[in-house]
Amino acid sequence: MNNLSKISSKTVSLNEIKSLIDVLKSQGKTIVFTNGCFDILHKGHVEYLAQAADKGDVLIVGLNSDDSVRRQGKGENRPINKIDARKTVLASLFFVDYLVEFDADTPIELINAIKPTVLIKGGDYNPLETNVKV
Repeated sequence: MNNLSKISSKTVSLNEIKSLIDVLKSQGKTIVFTNGCFDILHKGHVEYLAQAADKGDVLIVGLNSDDSVRRQGKGENRPINKIDARKTVLASLFFVDYLVEFDADTPIELINAIKPTVLIKGGDYNPLETNVKV
């Protein structure tokens, strides 16, 4: 498989990740989940994701859709990088195993569907705003 195919194969649907999770968990793998917009990828993002990956065997990143990013209040011109560009850049990081796009304002449904072993959240996360049933 060539490198571009490897990058594109990391982006999966919710149904695909559910099937993959079943297999990975049956193999005893520790599943790590985090999420974000990752609009303008910078050193802090890379360090955060690398540290998240260190917490388990498989790192799954939930990626806000373009509409979801716009609703985050980050500015009317956001996202600067559209979803396909953000997917390609994130998937090119060797420690990111899978990407799942979501359109909701929060990743709660995605988290509840995946039921990760480890949930990693950034410093702007407010646990009082969620209803996660992991």
